Amino acid sequence: MPGVGPGYGVTMTPRPVRVLTALLIATAAATVVVEVLNFWYAPDHGTGLAVRTGWAFARTLAWLVLIFQVRRARATAKPLSLILTMTTLFAVGRLIVPATGRPPLPGLIGFGVLALLCLTVVVLLHRHPAVDAHLIHQPRRLTLTRDGLKLREAPPGDPWVLTARLASFSYSPLMLVPALTAAGTLRHQLEWTLAVLFWILAGIAVSYVALLCAFFVGRGSQTARLTLASVTLVVVAFDLPLCGILLGADGLIRDGAPLVVAAALTLYALWRTARSPALAG
Repeated sequence: MPGVGPGYGVTMTPRPVRVLTALLIATAAATVVVEVLNFWYAPDHGTGLAVRTGWAFARTLAWLVLIFQVRRARATAKPLSLILTMTTLFAVGRLIVPATGRPPLPGLIGFGVLALLCLTVVVLLHRHPAVDAHLIHQPRRLTLTRDGLKLREAPPGDPWVLTARLASFSYSPLMLVPALTAAGTLRHQLEWTLAVLFWILAGIAVSYVALLCAFFVGRGSQTARLTLASVTLVVVAFDLPLCGILLGADGLIRDGAPLVVAAALTLYALWRTARSPALAG
């Protein structure tokens, strides 16, 4: 909320932050519009399209979380924006390209507008000094005090820790989307039923493993960094062959590529945390 004038103790929200908020709202709206257009023009409304469109809509809610974090001046807005824009472009992009034929022109135009909005959002969040000065508040966590447990703001930490955490948290949905898509094709390949079931269970289990590892990575644990890096490699080695076998080359590109990018970002962030004097050791 803008300030009401000098002497009232209310800080005026910087103009770049207000512009950024408006851009985030426009990006969330554009995401929904493009997804509706893609679904409308899609020649085949099968299980795969339904699952991927449902995930795309569910992920749209994350834009509202990002808007909230920017308005609350949370430092977590930066890594969240990076993961969100990346997964949004991949998720929407794979909906545009049909299994056969050319993508519809309205979908291509909408995707171009969405890509431009995402790029602008990332540049503002990571490069504008006024936005950088605004995003100073750290996540809150339970702290034991003399008066009991209280939610307090965590001390400033390495931003690459937040990036590694958020990137690794995306493993679970990025595994579950192709697994559920493959489940819709089992009537034609029943011999893969157990593999798909294990795929779904692994997608659920990896969320807990990533959460536990990410917690200790923030505490500077070398073991946690190595464990999360190992989990990342196992997830990629497990997910990509199943995408290729059960969903074909199309599924490998649509569903495997986002996971590879998230894994690469996690590994790079872990490498950066290992080089941080505050967290190394």
